[in-house]
Amino acid sequence: MATLKLARLPDRKPVKIAITVSADLNSALQAYAEAYRETYGESESVGELIPYMVEQFLSADREFAKVRKNGNDTRPPASNRPRSRQPKVQPQQ
Repeated sequence: MATLKLARLPDRKPVKIAITVSADLNSALQAYAEAYRETYGESESVGELIPYMVEQFLSADREFAKVRKNGNDTRPPASNRPRSRQPKVQPQQ
């Protein structure tokens, strides 16, 4: 079998995901779609914009890129994990 310079193409079958968003987020997404229309002169639905917004967000997240490069463990290292904060009790005098 020949070795090609181009690796096998990834699975490109779209996957449908349903989400529920808050009223505030919905309002912001609608405003973004309007700003997109004003900027580019083309109207796109929020549903069409969201996959590209998420893709842009993930590609800009350097820490996420490091996690993906090093494996699938999405937990931060133990030294960076947030600790539960207990209120400090001051001794009464």
